[in-house]
Amino acid sequence: MAETAETAKATGPAGAAEPAKAAGSAGTARTEPAGTAGAAGPEQPAAATAPPGGALPRGFRSAEQGWPELDRIPHPPHRLPLLGDLVGASRRTPVQDSMRFARQLGPVFRRRVFGHEFVFVWGAGLAADMADESRFAKHVGLGIANLRPVVGDALFTAYNHEPNWQLAHDVLAPGFSRDAMAAYHPMMLDVAARLTDHWDRALTAGRSVDVAGDMTRLTLETIARTGFGHDFASFERSRPHPFVTAMVGTLSHAQRLNTVPAPLTPLLLRRASRRNAADIAYLNRTVDDLVRARRAAHHDGEGGDGGDLLDRMLRTAHPETGERLSAQNVRRQVVTFLVAGHETTSGALSFALHYLSRHPEVAARARAEVDRVWGDAAVPGYEQVARLRYVRRVLDESLRLWPTAPAFAREARQDTVLGGTHPMRRGAWALVLTPMLHRDPEVWGPDAERFDPDRFDAQAVRARAPHTFKPFGTGARACIGRQFALHEATLVLGLLLRRYDLRPDPDYRLRVTERLTLMPEGLRLHLEHRTPAHRADD
Repeated sequence: MAETAETAKATGPAGAAEPAKAAGSAGTARTEPAGTAGAAGPEQPAAATAPPGGALPRGFRSAEQGWPELDRIPHPPHRLPLLGDLVGASRRTPVQDSMRFARQLGPVFRRRVFGHEFVFVWGAGLAADMADESRFAKHVGLGIANLRPVVGDALFTAYNHEPNWQLAHDVLAPGFSRDAMAAYHPMMLDVAARLTDHWDRALTAGRSVDVAGDMTRLTLETIARTGFGHDFASFERSRPHPFVTAMVGTLSHAQRLNTVPAPLTPLLLRRASRRNAADIAYLNRTVDDLVRARRAAHHDGEGGDGGDLLDRMLRTAHPETGERLSAQNVRRQVVTFLVAGHETTSGALSFALHYLSRHPEVAARARAEVDRVWGDAAVPGYEQVARLRYVRRVLDESLRLWPTAPAFAREARQDTVLGGTHPMRRGAWALVLTPMLHRDPEVWGPDAERFDPDRFDAQAVRARAPHTFKPFGTGARACIGRQFALHEATLVLGLLLRRYDLRPDPDYRLRVTERLTLMPEGLRLHLEHRTPAHRADD
């Protein structure tokens, strides 16, 4: 669950993002609850600051308008009329293409696609500058805007001037408090048990497991159960649930819209647009049925006690204004959380399992910590998950190399100069390319491509400059569900390490697929059961 990410051709909705405070709106921006999984995580989101001169302008400002000295920013060679910098690029891997250009061009660069210029930033100093909430705010454009037909002004797609995000944030923020997280923990354990039952059956049958597919099943069931009291029965299906199919369809369509010139979209994407409309309709029907059932339960005197997200949406008024979420806004928020609440967490788990399988010494150290901290407990308690410091480092290092929300966009609240070098007009924006920020050798050293969880031990984290690790976005609109995702992922990694030895396919080479978020493609693992005797030997 992370802030929606963007690139020149693809953007990544990583989770329900917390809204920044718009100028002139009532109330006070809030930050997320304190974390539960260790001290080595990303920085706490800052409170938003109202921009001088009133609310930010609506819509987009082109790079040509927003960057007075755009010509000073390097771009790839071999630029062509109309096509721009598409030579040698793939519409399937825009993030990885941008990473390749970043290595060639340096900490700030630009790409031109179908007449539109996009500025990318990844140098740590420049990214830290853009994290300054007094000068920059979240920018909603590109892939985020392409998702507005799906979820409208929900948390991560709302423009800064729209009031519904502040209302939804204030109503839903208590759903991510420490007490709420502790209440979700038993349900997370129940879903994880369904995963291990599924993997036990595969092991008995001598089959390898589909890591990305099974992590998607796990995280969808987790957010559905904890947030909305719903069971998609994902582990009882031989194919992905139709909700997942429709979700992937809408994400892929949003990405594809950035690969076709807008005037040609009705012609070139006519069939795809019809399919996308059908996918959106299915998502809405699924959520409408879920909400209708909960309303009926409330009418009959049943239903929850206000503890899950859906009850909060339906029954909780704003603490200051008394306003409630409209029926349309409830639908949009439920779709948002079901999609964003599982898509990026499944990717984070999948990458972590890949690296654990490839680094047996890391897996052994993480497994030893699980055995030591959890002992003989049949299931871990909530606080025991927070004590898995090294497992959390494994997760953070995986998110460093492959943040599943691969970029986030920031726009200038006022005329400013980025890094003291690049003038920007109010409303100008750029994309922070997170995988490259996380590989900046000035921060992470000359071996930044190497997997090393000790980069996140407490001493190393304290020594590092702020704003250099941003897998959940930045500022007041960073991921509202960050601690939910981290607790879920740490818990699941601990359970799997405790139960299995993970064996990779020796012929597999990591391939990363992009569907607005990042996911390892074709990753399968072989399993071996760990017994109490194995734990004693370890």
